[in-house]
Amino acid sequence: MVSSLIEFLFPPTCLLCGAPGDQGRDLCDGCALDLPYNLSACARCARPFLIALSDGAICGDCERRPPPFEACLTAFRYEGAVPFLITGAKFRGRLNAVRLLGQCLAEHVRESAGECDWPEALLPVPLHPRRQRTRGYNQALEIARVTGRALSIPVEPRLVARTLATPPQVGLTARARRRNIRGAFKATTDLKGRHLAIVDDVMTTGGTVSELSQVLIDAGAARVDVWAVARTL
Repeated sequence: MVSSLIEFLFPPTCLLCGAPGDQGRDLCDGCALDLPYNLSACARCARPFLIALSDGAICGDCERRPPPFEACLTAFRYEGAVPFLITGAKFRGRLNAVRLLGQCLAEHVRESAGECDWPEALLPVPLHPRRQRTRGYNQALEIARVTGRALSIPVEPRLVARTLATPPQVGLTARARRRNIRGAFKATTDLKGRHLAIVDDVMTTGGTVSELSQVLIDAGAARVDVWAVARTL
């Protein structure tokens, strides 16, 4: 009843064109069709393929050097209108963009993964306390909360702490990103036998989620997946 009342008082409005939203989302049908869905991608790291390949195909990098996480799901390629939505959610405090991105991620997971493959908990990529104080919130945590509610999966942000205040990854090469993030996370509890999914907004080279995945596995996790809103080209 509360949800219906809120929708009546504040009807959903498309964040991209201002038209009435559809299916309770701040996104209209037309703009939804134009979004760059990541439909053909590596099953292991979600890197977009330039040509359509069969489901389950693995990219050359993952064949040569498999990442520590088991699988990766990303709803979009990082192009078109997606950077606008993610930037609004990440730096401008647009909670309606956060909600929309979390809903889109949940829809993609529901369509792409069977319920038997769903994790028992979601872990948003943690921010260092200093950066979180500066920004005021962690966009990965807020996206994970929306996704978790939609899929009835609990969010457990305190399983890992970010112990190093690393410089931003933007502009760094893949090797520099791996060096920059090394040793930045520390597990705060025993994770023996657990199946977890890391949630983030954008996955670029995979350095951050790989480092975090290895920390979870070293703490005993049996399986780690990655769910991200978008994957860069």
